[in-house]
Amino acid sequence: MLEVGLIKHLHIRSWIVSLMTNNISPESVNRKISALRTLYKWLLKKGTVSNNPMLKIMAPKKSKRLPVIIQDVNMDRLLESDLISSSQDPYVDARDTFIIDLLYSTGIRRAELVALKVADINLSRTEIRVLGKGNKVRSIPMTQHLIEAYQKYMTFRNNLDHIESDVLFLTEKGKKIYPRLVHSIVHKKLSSVTSLDKKSPHILRHSFATHMLDRGADLNAIKELLGHASLAATQVYTHNSISKLKEAYGKAHPRSSIDT
Repeated sequence: MLEVGLIKHLHIRSWIVSLMTNNISPESVNRKISALRTLYKWLLKKGTVSNNPMLKIMAPKKSKRLPVIIQDVNMDRLLESDLISSSQDPYVDARDTFIIDLLYSTGIRRAELVALKVADINLSRTEIRVLGKGNKVRSIPMTQHLIEAYQKYMTFRNNLDHIESDVLFLTEKGKKIYPRLVHSIVHKKLSSVTSLDKKSPHILRHSFATHMLDRGADLNAIKELLGHASLAATQVYTHNSISKLKEAYGKAHPRSSIDT
């Protein structure tokens, strides 16, 4: 074993390669590298070593996790059936149906949905005004299916005994809806059509973007709809679409040799 003062950056690089070869995740390797950087700073401060080999060490790139999505056939099954309507309260059923439809049809974030006001819905222009991150406002078009879900919901909303807020979504008692309730609604409804571990509102946002891209939507248009600050944040959805194209090609083309 080499003394600490004799260790060079090449030794550390070889050690990193051995870790990666043994299927140690980039995240775990980066933690080990971070610990070594701290160690060598301390050794330099104490005068135990005169050079820091970590200055020439580059951390491996973290693996990108692809967005988890609900298959479009499952979303169709959920939205075109009575699976969402499971409550004894018609107001709750109409609200929950509209929430699921809105999250999937527009790709808005949970916080954006909670903050929506009645005045943000413009039926004459068939669009929704959304206040996103950094107080940036964007407009998202409404489909006819979404408009119908909205109108049904508003019929019940307007008949609530007490309405304490001008926000769009309310509890049965007329109070502003809260993020945890939205998560609970989505988790419960998605459980009827998928066995995925994650069943959060953000999964519907991922599904919206991926399904739009699968059907030929322009990446810049999806970026604007999602309210992303840069195109780089939107490009992650292209990986899911490319994988789907490769799978379709591999299954359909008689001379395909692509490993799907």
